[in-house]
Amino acid sequence: MLDQLDDYLLPRLVQLEAPILAVVGGSTGAGKSTLVNTVIGKVVSEPGVLRPTTRSPVLIHHPADADWFVGDRVLPGMARTAAEEPGGMEDAGQLRLVAAESVPRGLAILDAPDIDSVVEANRDLATQLLAAADLWLFVTTAARYSDAVPWEFLQSASDRSTAVAVVLDRAPSETIDDITGHLAQMLLERGLGDSPLFSIQETVVDGNGMLPQATVAGIKDWLIDLAADAEARAGVVRRTLQGAVSAMVKRTPPFAAAVKAQAETALELRSSVETAYDQGVKDIAKASQDGTLLRGEVLARWQQFVGTGELLKGLQSNGGRLRDRLKSSLGNKPAETRDVSDAIQSGLESLLSEHAAAAAERAEKVWQGTAPGRQLLAAADAENAAGGKSASKAGADGNDVVPSLGTLSEQFPAAANRTVREWQAFVLDLVRKEGADKKSTAKILEYGVNGLGLSLMVVMFASAAGIPKGAQTSAGVGSAVVGQRLLEAVFGDKAVQGMVEKAREDLDGKVHALMDAEFARYLAVLDQHPVDAETARQLTEAARAVEDCT
Repeated sequence: MLDQLDDYLLPRLVQLEAPILAVVGGSTGAGKSTLVNTVIGKVVSEPGVLRPTTRSPVLIHHPADADWFVGDRVLPGMARTAAEEPGGMEDAGQLRLVAAESVPRGLAILDAPDIDSVVEANRDLATQLLAAADLWLFVTTAARYSDAVPWEFLQSASDRSTAVAVVLDRAPSETIDDITGHLAQMLLERGLGDSPLFSIQETVVDGNGMLPQATVAGIKDWLIDLAADAEARAGVVRRTLQGAVSAMVKRTPPFAAAVKAQAETALELRSSVETAYDQGVKDIAKASQDGTLLRGEVLARWQQFVGTGELLKGLQSNGGRLRDRLKSSLGNKPAETRDVSDAIQSGLESLLSEHAAAAAERAEKVWQGTAPGRQLLAAADAENAAGGKSASKAGADGNDVVPSLGTLSEQFPAAANRTVREWQAFVLDLVRKEGADKKSTAKILEYGVNGLGLSLMVVMFASAAGIPKGAQTSAGVGSAVVGQRLLEAVFGDKAVQGMVEKAREDLDGKVHALMDAEFARYLAVLDQHPVDAETARQLTEAARAVEDCT
């Protein structure tokens, strides 16, 4: 519809006096190019075995009418070429202009590709060119005049009151009257009873592939008379123009409503996925601060590292000896920092995987609950299958599994590993920067950057649960008190609070980026089926504008 606005409606509204554009269309092998060449009197469009090949359309006009077509008045999206001879393999995006004295002034003839071509580009171009025509010269044959595809086009012409003339080609002499009568009845039944109907008896073409002039004399005379009669030309233009405008105005509201509904659905689908992954980010943030991670292997390695039992006794009985106890415990175990770091890395990666998988499953479940969502998921699975891999399981040939959208992506484990390592490196660098002043340097060296960094991680893992005091300490969250006291002894209370906040913010940012990458898989599916709500508004405004002009 937008193409028709640019290709036909707006140019014709602005210049009603421009020559009539008669587009010759029809099925493969109907004889369109042969008819055009015969009417023009020379070979300007190449028929025959090259017909299914993607080729540029040819527009033939009187030399004095050249200015109407050399610019972008009609079909502005098509480049022009003035090659006189057909080239066979031309650019389908080009409009080849041919000037011929045999074409009467006020008329131009455009030979379009086949409407049922095996080449999709030809079919699309034929549809576009017919929508840009003032007049259709529709060619069919005695053998194919009742085919479905031509009648789909003719019905669309009838629905929008396009001026049409029909040519029955290759009609056997013994049945030409019967076939012509049947075709006329079919045209009448479909609202095209006033369309001129010409028939060409089956005959032999000459050496140039043209028909005897006598067989096309009626068509040629009708075109010449039409071009010579200003009132008749204006009548054809008015009929087609008003029909096209009326059809567009009629089709615009339901079309605009459908586009709006699609755009709203796309937003809803996007929002549902966004909500699912936002929840995943929140769950990870909560679990990384409420003591959830201070269990299992992380807790065991941390307790082994700091000797929690003895240290906690010291905290309860005599806090003043904490520093000596910590120094004694940590100073002899530098190699064990790796065990704690590995345990934290593994635990945090597992946490990320758990909640990312849950987010993917939630998002897929929401999509499965709607028809559009199911279609998009099916399209994504089909695309994976087309690539030689199943979206849900490996094929019999042993191809690798391609995860569905409802599971973790193939890239997630490596990305999660990288995220955790980068966060751990950030925490260690935070400790170094915080202890840059001379007063803290000695203490940093005494306890080690790695030990203090691990302490900061553990403290952050319990920061939302609250660090318990004295007898309230327990194996889980309570063990974080050791790291808390150690950090406070080195940096002070206020500095430790700031460091925990920075560590939390950095992890949150990295988790957001990690989950956004998973979220993007759903967006990629939506982006493959774009819906621009602005199109509906623009078309509605354009339809109103052209309606006002008519």
